[in-house]
Amino acid sequence: MAKNTKKLDMVKGSLWDKILLYAIPLAVTGILQQLFNAADLAVVGQFRGPNAMAAVGSNAPVISLLINFFMGISLGTNVVLANAIGAKDESRIKKCVHTSIYTSVICGIFLTVFGELTAGYILEMMGVPEECFKQALLYLRIYLLGMPVILLYNFEAAIYRSVGDTKTPMIALVISGITNFLLNVALVCGAGMSVDGVAIATVTSNVISSLFLLNGLSKSESDVYVDFGQLRITKPILIRILRIGIPAGIQSMMFALSNLVIQASINSLGSRVMAGSAAALNVEIFAFFVLSSFGQTCTTFVGQNNGAHQYNRCKKSMFICMGYSYLFTAIATFLMLFYYKPLLGLFCKELEVIEIGYIRLYWLAIAFVFSIMQDILSGYLRGFGQSLWPALISLVGICGFRVFWILTIFKNSRTFPTIMKSYPVSLGLTSFAIILLCVILKRKGKLGIER
Repeated sequence: MAKNTKKLDMVKGSLWDKILLYAIPLAVTGILQQLFNAADLAVVGQFRGPNAMAAVGSNAPVISLLINFFMGISLGTNVVLANAIGAKDESRIKKCVHTSIYTSVICGIFLTVFGELTAGYILEMMGVPEECFKQALLYLRIYLLGMPVILLYNFEAAIYRSVGDTKTPMIALVISGITNFLLNVALVCGAGMSVDGVAIATVTSNVISSLFLLNGLSKSESDVYVDFGQLRITKPILIRILRIGIPAGIQSMMFALSNLVIQASINSLGSRVMAGSAAALNVEIFAFFVLSSFGQTCTTFVGQNNGAHQYNRCKKSMFICMGYSYLFTAIATFLMLFYYKPLLGLFCKELEVIEIGYIRLYWLAIAFVFSIMQDILSGYLRGFGQSLWPALISLVGICGFRVFWILTIFKNSRTFPTIMKSYPVSLGLTSFAIILLCVILKRKGKLGIER
């Protein structure tokens, strides 16, 4: 963190402006991170054709499945650190920072090894077509080499966000995002490479963003300063991080796992449907990051105010985050649907592929109505350390129901719209169940005592 970075005081003053100042850079950061994959798709789609584009796009749910669990653990860091900051416990803050950095590198190495050993089997299970299988496997193997720095960046970003700094992670991704695009053009257009070139560009860019944040933390004069000589795991802190992070990771994995099942069904409909879905995914994800930024904002604000025993501010933070999320997601969704032709045309010029992509955008726009509710309330519960039950509900309501949908409804109506309808239905059921959970936990006094 830069020395002149000011902490955002989440436990005092107006919440409306502070939540917005926190969430907007967070949304931009998520969008920039997604631009890595979008740039990969755009470059290979324009210069190497639909098969190369399908090869890169088919990896999106695989990569999400592999890293979302550990990103969930980084949410554990966010909650534990935010709670310690709210309580002004300097010793706990330092132990949490160093435990988190150390854990991220170890997990990243494990994920690389595990991924390399299972990459081929995973793509085979997904039913990736033969015409793009080798390219998909090559892209995935190169991408997996960057797992240690990808996870390091996410844990570092969680540390920054716990003290209210969402701008520095955004700056890191601006720098690495520009690098990613320039390398894509140089390696694919200049050096004649294909999916291997865009994968190398993505890994290199992630190295840059993680080292940028690590350098800032090592020079910080705040409580979240990183001393490389103190990098070690403090067992009680790690247990607290895992107690919150593992269920959060499971909840995140439910989306990735269900998307893996969905992607396998999409693959069965051919490369044109794969390409259209991949293009739409890289458009809709921008609206999703607007949505999810307020869920993460809710977790941090509730975490700090819970640590400071400001329970009324916890509830107010939740309602403000939900209001903002509906407003900005509605704007993003309108732009996404109104300008779908030029947006999807960035990835592929074929009209058939573009129209297939619109089908996905339409049904996901409906799903966002319920996804906002699910995301904000889950973030609210995590801020209080209640992470297990939302994860279990997501396991059944999202992953379980979508698998059921594919095995029953899709089996009898093998069309792309049939697949897409599973999103709003599953999210609607899940959001309703989490509302009931909040009511039950509130009555049991698990969400603080209002003053």
